[in-house]
Amino acid sequence: MTTNGTAPSLKRPTVRVTAATILSMLVLLVATAGPAAAHTGLNTILYVDVSRSAVSGRIEAPIPDLAEVLNIALDDAEDAGESVLPELEARQDEIHAYFDEHFDIGADGETWPLTFGDVELFFPAEDAIEESENYLVIPFEADVTAATGSEVPRQFDLDFEPFVDELGDRYSEVLIANDWAAGVYDNGWDVLQTLDADTRSTNVDLGEPDWFNNFWSSGKLGVNHIQTGPDHVLFVLVLLLPSVLVFAGRSWHPTTGFLSSLWRVLKIVTMFTIAHSITFSLAGLNVLPLPPSKFVEFIIALSIAAAALHNIRPIFPNREWLISFLFGLFHGMGFASLVEGLDVSRSTQLVSLFGRNVGIEIGQAIVVLLLFPGLYLLRRTRFYRPFFVVVSILMAIVSLAWMVERLGEVDLGVNGLLEPVFAWPGLLIYAAVFTAIAAAAFTVERNNNNLVPVAGESGAVGDSERERASA
Repeated sequence: MTTNGTAPSLKRPTVRVTAATILSMLVLLVATAGPAAAHTGLNTILYVDVSRSAVSGRIEAPIPDLAEVLNIALDDAEDAGESVLPELEARQDEIHAYFDEHFDIGADGETWPLTFGDVELFFPAEDAIEESENYLVIPFEADVTAATGSEVPRQFDLDFEPFVDELGDRYSEVLIANDWAAGVYDNGWDVLQTLDADTRSTNVDLGEPDWFNNFWSSGKLGVNHIQTGPDHVLFVLVLLLPSVLVFAGRSWHPTTGFLSSLWRVLKIVTMFTIAHSITFSLAGLNVLPLPPSKFVEFIIALSIAAAALHNIRPIFPNREWLISFLFGLFHGMGFASLVEGLDVSRSTQLVSLFGRNVGIEIGQAIVVLLLFPGLYLLRRTRFYRPFFVVVSILMAIVSLAWMVERLGEVDLGVNGLLEPVFAWPGLLIYAAVFTAIAAAAFTVERNNNNLVPVAGESGAVGDSERERASA
């Protein structure tokens, strides 16, 4: 604020967003999820997951086809939905026996034993009412080591022929849904082979393990985890708020310039990176035992509340990097849930850990790059202090709600409110709007000589030209 009709000296912001930076951000934020495989009502989908010791997955079969081959009466279209599930569950043993007869998998003349799980419904369309739009999901697992005593080979034979003899014009699509050694995960669109009455079997060649694809896929999963993990993002955001301020004389003051603000951000993010990388990697390699997930998630929520309260009443003034490091250790344990129970070789696991770490860092860096310019511009306006306090209080309230959810195992709907904000492209849009508002506020305050003095300034100023030259 001005004093005695004079304005403090100011420095013109040097924030520049280059075309290269914008392009990089857009590339890194490309959605990683692909479209689902098409369900036509005439096809059965076989999703195959390959791990080190087993081949597993699921079969998605059209309910009308199952009903016809098992002589289950469907009175109308809606019977292909919830109303028919009790009948299908009662006939589950018959369903398992049918697919066991029409599905073989193995290698070198050995057939691997198949085990089928409980059936459940799947609706490709939310408003599905037609029989052909509803599917039954049958999980399966092939016990490779029971037959061979070794790891899953990279090449095996697969025979899959449901419904083709009974119904004629049916076909099946085989997809490798997950194969971490080759860098494949959550594949729901890239069909490996189409099988029908004329082609009932295929030789699956997974190829040699591909460390680059593993690294790339793991990195995308790390980025996606930041996009879909609002608690981790909020922790970074709550520590970003004071990064453009300095605590001196029992109150917060704007930092002196862009480089000093950027340095504070770098320290915060770097210490968070180091801390969570330590626990993430150790837990992922099974060196560090993970405490109960409920405890870890509670501490993560607590970290947001602690950082938010620190903003209002500093505990470690000008040492936010210390808070970032201490709680980053627990955030790393939360990230470790991404690799918990991953049945892969040690080399594959190391590449996957490294890729996901890099992806998480890219996701965090994008959040910082999107929001830091607006925070920097707004810091010298009279609006930043109330904004700083209100947002910190709101984040503390959100974290308290998370703590109640995670300790009490109840759903208060917090994630449902926050996830759309961080989903692509919502975060980019909100950040752009925030930056535009911050720039407008800065311009108005500068033109009215109302900019808040930076740390160390006395508030006495010279003419407006000298003020603008030193901005």
